[in-house]
Parts: sequence; structure tokens; C-alpha cells
Amino acid sequence: MKRKKSPCIDVCKYTGPKGWCLGCGRTQQESQQWKAMKPYARNALEKELKRRMSKMAAAGIEH
Repeated sequence: MKRKKSPCIDVCKYTGPKGWCLGCGRTQQESQQWKAMKPYARNALEKELKRRMSKMAAAGIEH
């Protein structure tokens, strides 16, 4: 089974009260744990990242 590629786009600026990355939406801890995550956990996180990025865009926070 092929591993999913990381959502990182090499921006890596963590901001806001939640500490989300401006490039991918992950926290520093989620970024560090990415390789060790099970496929189900990665899929769930990817869905959450879409929501986070939408929230940041709606708030005018972009990279």
C-alpha cells in the first residue's frame, strides 16, 4: 500500500490561538506525528485540515 504524501507545502508558520500552520493547517505536534499515523487517522486529519484552512481563509489569515 502506498503512503499518502504529507500535506506540507513548506510554509511552516504556526499562528493563532490554536497554533495551526498557515501552509497546511496542522499543529506542530500533528506534523511531527504524521509519519507514524495510521491511514484512518491521516484521513480523518486531512478532512479536519480542510475545515481549518477554510476557517483561516474566512478569518483573513493566509500565507
